[in-house]
Amino acid sequence: MKTICDWHNCNKIGEYKAPVEKDNSKKYRLLCLEHIKEFNKSWNYFENMNDTEILEFIKADMTWHKPTQNFSAQDNFFKILWNNALNENLDKNSFNKINSKSLNFNFTNKDLKAFDILGLDVTRNWENIRSKFKKLVKKFHPDMNAGNKKFEEKLKIITLAYTQLKRALKK
Repeated sequence: MKTICDWHNCNKIGEYKAPVEKDNSKKYRLLCLEHIKEFNKSWNYFENMNDTEILEFIKADMTWHKPTQNFSAQDNFFKILWNNALNENLDKNSFNKINSKSLNFNFTNKDLKAFDILGLDVTRNWENIRSKFKKLVKKFHPDMNAGNKKFEEKLKIITLAYTQLKRALKK
């Protein structure tokens, strides 16, 4: 189904999305090539904002407009998430992955849980860990999964596990 350009008295086909509001909502209108060019020339996201509002927007944009907290804060989401992930008992398969050679590396229970989260056998090979992390990031990144929050939560746990192993291997 083709849509007519949503510009004053235009009868061309509207193929290009133009936002209706500046709130990053999914609301848009369809314009033809000629009118999307005109729209883009006049589009100013910061129109009607004062300097303070613009600076606040830019500062918030550095963290994707999500609130941040000190990691040591009692109610920090990542801290709670990581502690919950680590407090779960390792399943039998996790222990089967650990061979006697690996036990000589003195990994902590947190490290072992991190290997399990990443789906890796216990190893000191940083390139294997890094490679697996990159694959998982690509697979679970919300942008690759239509912004699904379920994938965002999984990616947070994967990132925390990767960070745990990064710290462990530095020691």
